[in-house]
This record gives sequence, structure tokens and C-alpha cells, in this order.
Amino acid sequence: MRVSPAVSFAPAYLVVHAMVEADKNNRAIEIVAESVDFYRSSEIQLDGDKAPRTTMFAFRNLPGGAYEVRAVLKGGGGRHLAVVYTSVNVIGTGAVGQ
Repeated sequence: MRVSPAVSFAPAYLVVHAMVEADKNNRAIEIVAESVDFYRSSEIQLDGDKAPRTTMFAFRNLPGGAYEVRAVLKGGGGRHLAVVYTSVNVIGTGAVGQ
């Protein structure tokens, strides 16, 4: 998984590229961006070994915070096949002195 930018200013535009090896058991991929005060996720279905190797996700307007971004590869019945994590920092744009 590649996430860019690793550091940005709020409201942030975060792009996630998830690379998945071809496998007949791959059924879905979920990408989550989570901080203490914010949660957003997106999931798409995969067509097993016929699915594209790279899938792009975009998260718009993320508020400031330290985020854990994770990709969860799912098999049949929603079973987790693989999970990867990375961290990104979105710098808030609050007023000076606050």
C-alpha cells in the first residue's frame, strides 16, 4: 500500500494505492482512514484472480489529525486475508494561539 501525501494540511486530499497479488480467493478490499476524531472507509469488490493488481482510493476533505490508514484484503464471507497499516499526519489549520 502506498499513501500520499504522508503529511499534509487540512482539509487534506489523501490518495491510497493498494497493490494486491492475483488470487482466486480475493473478494474485496477495504481502505480505512481513522484518527481519534474521524473515520472514513471505502470498500470495493474484487473478482478474484481477474481483479486489477492496483486499486486507487481517494479520501477528500480529511480534517486535521494523526491517521492510521489500513488496507484489509477480504476473502469469502468477509474473512480477513491480509491487513497492512501506515500512518499519515494531517496538520489542522486552526487559528494561531489556539
